[in-house]
Amino acid sequence: MSSSPTRAAASVPPETNVIGGLSTLDRFLPVWIGVAMAAGLLLGRLVPGLNTALDAVKVGDISLPIALGLLLMMYPVLAKVRYDRLGAVTGDKRLLVSSLVLNWLIGPAVMFALAWLFLPDLPEYRTGLIIVGLARCIAMVLIWNDLACGNREAAAVLVAVNSIFQVVAFGALGWFYLQVLPGWLGLPQSALEVSAWDIAGYVLIFLGIPLAAGYLSRELGERVRSRDWYETRFLPRVGPLALYGLLFTVVILFALQGDTITSQPGDVARIALPLLAYFALMWGGSFLAGRAIGLPYDRTTTLAFTAAGNNFELAIAVAVGVFGVASGQALAGVVGPLIEVPVLVALVYVSLWGRRLFTKEPVHA
Repeated sequence: MSSSPTRAAASVPPETNVIGGLSTLDRFLPVWIGVAMAAGLLLGRLVPGLNTALDAVKVGDISLPIALGLLLMMYPVLAKVRYDRLGAVTGDKRLLVSSLVLNWLIGPAVMFALAWLFLPDLPEYRTGLIIVGLARCIAMVLIWNDLACGNREAAAVLVAVNSIFQVVAFGALGWFYLQVLPGWLGLPQSALEVSAWDIAGYVLIFLGIPLAAGYLSRELGERVRSRDWYETRFLPRVGPLALYGLLFTVVILFALQGDTITSQPGDVARIALPLLAYFALMWGGSFLAGRAIGLPYDRTTTLAFTAAGNNFELAIAVAVGVFGVASGQALAGVVGPLIEVPVLVALVYVSLWGRRLFTKEPVHA
């Protein structure tokens, strides 16, 4: 981000206003997000041919400008990770097991239940939401986690684990939740044909490239100069790229889908309701679960955001590839970030406020 959120020292009481320690850019992130969303919607509606131009070149099924924005957004956060600390995270069985359960058992089941509860009469939107629930977050979660003073190393590990499970489990879970489980319950069934190789390629590009770049930056920076130079000189310079990449991605995404979103406000509202319930349940439940099993604040926050976030880029790509760009399934995927981005930004502030629930402890820097 513009500069990493100021990490409170161990002596600062938990009730201290941590939000006041954020940089000016980070503190007003909801404003910038709102401006970016509005700008994207206006561009998509007012500039003829912009959608076609932006969507002309793709990486797989993702628009190249969105792909570039995602890579730009993720690199600074992964450059901040202290990779020599990853061993301490992988040894935390409570964190890893909790994350796997929340992401791959509870999360898809919650979205399945909410999609059927809120959209029983809209099968295309319902299927699109279920696909969103299967696509676990590997990109923007790093931004939310960093803003909320979560554990960067833990986030990097959980994102990597989710990426592996995404390649292996996405297709199988799609088959289960769209065909097998509805059949058991006597509900209408859908089909989802998606290649594990396609998902693997997506993960390799959008996680592998910025992860390798972040690791090499730290390794070479510390080796050639020093850790102090890397963290006090280099990181503050590249940090703002994450925010710029996020805002650029939001503008492009909403420019591409602005006409669809603004022309169907009623449908957008119907899709938004289960999404709002999903984010509230997954984030709140995960945060309380982390607190209950004794995780410190920074790892609890990481657990909550990695469980609540969804990989809308993958969900949109799958929906477009399987059902078509004009399908209801694709619209449900598009509405995902419309709801997720502002909600998870708000949850960053809820998380910082909730830090007072934890005992005095040093927050990972």
